Amino acid sequence: MLRCYIGLGANLGDPLQQLRGAARALAALPGCRPGPLSPLYRSTPLGPQDQPDFLNAVAALDTSLAPLDLLDALQRIEAAAGRVRGRRWGPRTLDLDLLLYGSRQLDLPRLTVPHPGIASRAFVLWPLADLCGEDFRLPWGEDIGTLKRACPGPAPVRQAEGLGPVAGGGEIDGNE
Repeated sequence: MLRCYIGLGANLGDPLQQLRGAARALAALPGCRPGPLSPLYRSTPLGPQDQPDFLNAVAALDTSLAPLDLLDALQRIEAAAGRVRGRRWGPRTLDLDLLLYGSRQLDLPRLTVPHPGIASRAFVLWPLADLCGEDFRLPWGEDIGTLKRACPGPAPVRQAEGLGPVAGGGEIDGNE
């Protein structure tokens, strides 16, 4: 099994319920075992500002799935949650991004890992730091703490509410 990190985001419908459903779906994936889930964060949209704020989290997931098989599984979860791919960086019911696939670096037509935006997205770095610590080095050698300090834009706001229990994964509330 390989430790992966999945970015979760939603800003349409009921984002909290969408993220709870995504955490349950990740925990139920064949060939996967759920790991810790970060606290929830509220963040302003990365792209067009004429949309609601996002709720974001990061999930650790141990998997035996190949990278593209995991990507396909993530996209099936998004589709089941009503994800429609519209304008770039637009609103969405659910967004699942494969951020890290162990320490591997991949540049495939459908998948780049580490996720190419990881270093410039506060809504990824803050919850990732909660799971890995600020000293955690990404595959290209930089640590999360350095990236957080250099990250442009406002910091996301940690939310009091967590995602709650996840079947098969125990209590994952992100507030431990």
